Amino acid sequence: MEKILTSLIKNVKENVPGYIAISVAEIASGESLASDSVDTTFDPALASAYNVEIINAKRKAIEVLGLDENISDIHFKLDNHIHVIDMSPSGEYFIYLAVDSNRANLALTRTMLNKYKKELNEVL
Repeated sequence: MEKILTSLIKNVKENVPGYIAISVAEIASGESLASDSVDTTFDPALASAYNVEIINAKRKAIEVLGLDENISDIHFKLDNHIHVIDMSPSGEYFIYLAVDSNRANLALTRTMLNKYKKELNEVL
């Protein structure tokens, strides 16, 4: 598993335009299994722990609305960042990715992430 996580981080870091940070985390605990950031002030493991609250809020909204749906991904744009929360097929883990919105776009970011997460999805 460690080899797969290391490979994912390396590929995303080297190939996703505007890469800032990535973390792979458990939803149940918010604990990051692996993380990396090119910005020393940006802690993706800490961000992942808080992003669990976003995931749980969306799951609650889906439940209250009576929708028979699962979350595939959640994305939001800040002034200078695009943040993507990408759920594992099992719904137990997620990948959190932050990119610079001046150097990246959502479509390319999601496409590149999908390319590199395939092996991880088979394990998680």
